[in-house]
Amino acid sequence: MIGKIVFMVRVKHLVFPFLFVLLYGSGFVGAKYGLPDSTPLSFLTLRFFIAGAILFLIAKILKESFPLLKDIFHISVAGSLTVATFSIGVFISIDMGLSPSLSAIIIALQPILVAILAKSFVNEQIILRQWLGLIAGLLGVLLVVFHNIDFSTAGLYSVLLSVVGLLGLTFGNLYQKKYCSDMSLFTGGSIQSLSSGFICLVLLLLFDTYKIVWTNEFVYALSFMSIGVSIGALSLLYIMIQRSEVSKVASLFYLVPVSAAITGYFIYDEVFDLLTGLGIFIVAIGVYLTNKK
Repeated sequence: MIGKIVFMVRVKHLVFPFLFVLLYGSGFVGAKYGLPDSTPLSFLTLRFFIAGAILFLIAKILKESFPLLKDIFHISVAGSLTVATFSIGVFISIDMGLSPSLSAIIIALQPILVAILAKSFVNEQIILRQWLGLIAGLLGVLLVVFHNIDFSTAGLYSVLLSVVGLLGLTFGNLYQKKYCSDMSLFTGGSIQSLSSGFICLVLLLLFDTYKIVWTNEFVYALSFMSIGVSIGALSLLYIMIQRSEVSKVASLFYLVPVSAAITGYFIYDEVFDLLTGLGIFIVAIGVYLTNKK
């Protein structure tokens, strides 16, 4: 009986990480799927306003009270980093030609940055085994990136933009853990999505051109990114941040490129070569060492 209970608890703890990795990794491919019919900022503006409106309606139906003005500020800051900055960097880099799986691999550097900064931001201690796991994951990511990177000017700019997304996600997760750990998924999620939508709208009006062609592919991509990623994946991420150490949650991002690559294989026939497969194997070892009890 006790063994069965322990098994059920372990399964429960695995469900959220599995679903998060599946949805978040697929989101990189979803970005590429919708971008031929829109500009990056047009897509993101619409996506975030749709997600924010849905979450706002859910919060109203459930009669959740909205946070105080001070808390709204912290939630908006976390959202502008975790949601807006991350998504803008990734979407524009993919629009410039960076493959979704390579962009996801760059984002997978997040755990090592979180580990370095976690002690200062949220007073978390990283033990030796976790450091070994984080370093193994870093080496695996670097192996894949340098094996696949395009060293042209456009290629380097696209990589730089994914790095901007990486920094937004890293500091956003730490800020979320420190100032918004009790945030409601629905009210907080709506605030973050709507504030990110306004940021993208301002940037769209200032620097980009509005373009949306309502093809079936665009509607599929927009629906998946608005509901599956902006609501589903981010809600799972915030739940895990509330329940766990932020450095352990961050280590899951090492697995996001695997999800992106598998999705890319089925949709765009993207394949692994030997070195890429080796890098992903090293990444998996890093995740195991970081999260091992």
